[in-house]
Amino acid sequence: MDEVRLVGENIEVGVYPLAKAKQIAKEQELDLVEISPKAVPPVCKIIDYKKFLYEQKKRDKVIKAKASKVTVKEIRFGPQTDEHDYEFKKKHAIKFLQDGAKLKAYVFFKGRSIIFKDQGQILLLKLAQELEEYGKVEQMPKLEGKRMIMFLAPKVKK
Repeated sequence: MDEVRLVGENIEVGVYPLAKAKQIAKEQELDLVEISPKAVPPVCKIIDYKKFLYEQKKRDKVIKAKASKVTVKEIRFGPQTDEHDYEFKKKHAIKFLQDGAKLKAYVFFKGRSIIFKDQGQILLLKLAQELEEYGKVEQMPKLEGKRMIMFLAPKVKK
């Protein structure tokens, strides 16, 4: 690489020998930074590199702040959860979905209660049906070890 295309402020855009480009950068007390190495000839820019890094960090921080953070709330049931407990937990599930959190509802089978996996699935599907206006099922009930897990995502508010 003996020639570079020079771009930037306070300079004439064009193709220069590498030594000349370095000299121009030195005269302006700035840095010669390669922007596009794959171009022929490579594109370089004369900038204050530390300032450039600072601006980049600032931009990344703004982007990160704008990104939405997804929280996942969990609700646990047993295969024989009675009606009152079910209603109580359903109210919490509705609140979580309204607050914009994802919901992980699962039935935990301990000991031999795994024989009631049909009841667990029915319970989760009933919950999904009753929460239809608040969220949509992201993952249908699936047995993983001793847990049957279902994910619900909040419905987007219009």
